Amino acid sequence: MNQEIRSPRVLLIDQHGEKQGVMPTSAALEAAEEAGLDLVEIVATADPPVAKILDYGKFRFQEQKKKAEARKRQKVVELKEIKLRPNIDVHDYEVKAKAMHRFFDEGDKVKVTLRFRGREMAHPELGMKLLNKVQADFEEIAKVEYAPRMEGRQMIMILAPK
Repeated sequence: MNQEIRSPRVLLIDQHGEKQGVMPTSAALEAAEEAGLDLVEIVATADPPVAKILDYGKFRFQEQKKKAEARKRQKVVELKEIKLRPNIDVHDYEVKAKAMHRFFDEGDKVKVTLRFRGREMAHPELGMKLLNKVQADFEEIAKVEYAPRMEGRQMIMILAPK
């Protein structure tokens, strides 16, 4: 900004957005002072660098507003968890599936946790069968991000909306 611009020549853009051409930095600074504004280096990597005459305080305020607006529009993807058991009843499974549909509609990922207790550990194939059923039921609207895998006494799978 202003005297901090080190390049001997700059491509000047005036306060109205019109290109004034390549000129010495000192001449561009004089033009900015004449307009009562600042000379700001916009693209330092260009050859020659691009400098614009503008009100720097107002420019920073506008940039801040743009960043805040972008943050506001941003959707944070959450990881929702659904807990199942290997011998889940049909109706209970339907209730959990309905909740998963809602999560996918909201754009969230779903972590399906299948917990084994006691003697259920002797039959992990029942758990794998159930998670394959979940995967098949949600094939159209979700993709498997983390394949079913045993972790201690539980089997975990993560699904993300397509």
